[in-house]
Amino acid sequence: MKPRISMVTLGVRDLKAATEFYQQGLGLPRLDIETEAVFFNLSGTWLGLYPWSALAEDAQVDVQGSGFRGVTLSHNLASKEEVDQLLLEVQSAGAKLVKPAQDVFWGGYSGYFSDPDGHLWEVAYNPFMWVGPEDS
Repeated sequence: MKPRISMVTLGVRDLKAATEFYQQGLGLPRLDIETEAVFFNLSGTWLGLYPWSALAEDAQVDVQGSGFRGVTLSHNLASKEEVDQLLLEVQSAGAKLVKPAQDVFWGGYSGYFSDPDGHLWEVAYNPFMWVGPEDS
């Protein structure tokens, strides 16, 4: 297996609302593909939004997902100030602040928000190394 993640697909309860959150609220570039799913280009990885129950059915798992799912998505930035700014922006777009940004045990700075379907996103600054595509 090659060392990459091609796409992350999130199960969403309201495809229209989730699409609006990611496209309008977060400003992610939507791909012009006609299908029952919605896709965004994230500089080397795609983010897919797919109806919650249909995604559970496809994976052959129980549709009643609740609580902590054991997964977070992360978005790394170049400074603490950028982390603080992005957390303000996502809240105004409809995200719920789960953990305010703060200095963390590993020496960085991060906070968490959840999207309208409860998917956790970490927004972080790592002063020791850049985490992300090489061109950033």
